[in-house]
Amino acid sequence: MNFGVRLDKEQALREKMARLNIYEADIEERFIRSGGKGGQNVNKVATCVYLRHRHTRIEVKCQIDRSQAVNRFLARRLLVEKIERQILGLAQEERSRIEKIRRQKRKRSKRAKEKMLHDKKFHSFKKELRRRPDFE
Repeated sequence: MNFGVRLDKEQALREKMARLNIYEADIEERFIRSGGKGGQNVNKVATCVYLRHRHTRIEVKCQIDRSQAVNRFLARRLLVEKIERQILGLAQEERSRIEKIRRQKRKRSKRAKEKMLHDKKFHSFKKELRRRPDFE
């Protein structure tokens, strides 16, 4: 199967799939019309690739490139990474990373907000002192 990428990349993907016991027969593949940039090619050709692994029920959709062949390769690579994360228990690591971002984004306490605003005002005051005076 030719994916329109370098042979070494294709071979590396095949080796990774073999190592994780992912077989082409276990992958359900469908093609959908893409949207967005790409012009006439995207409008006429079904370049979006949808993959579903039957055993793990993991689904992947890829429409990164204008070429269907490249999207097939990229979709398989995404699918293999998701399955590998699930197998190796990296899903927990991913969840903790997302939780950390959520904690960083949550609303600041009133005291922290006041401190941050004070620091901003002080910084603007310092910058104001550096301005050249307007002579009229």
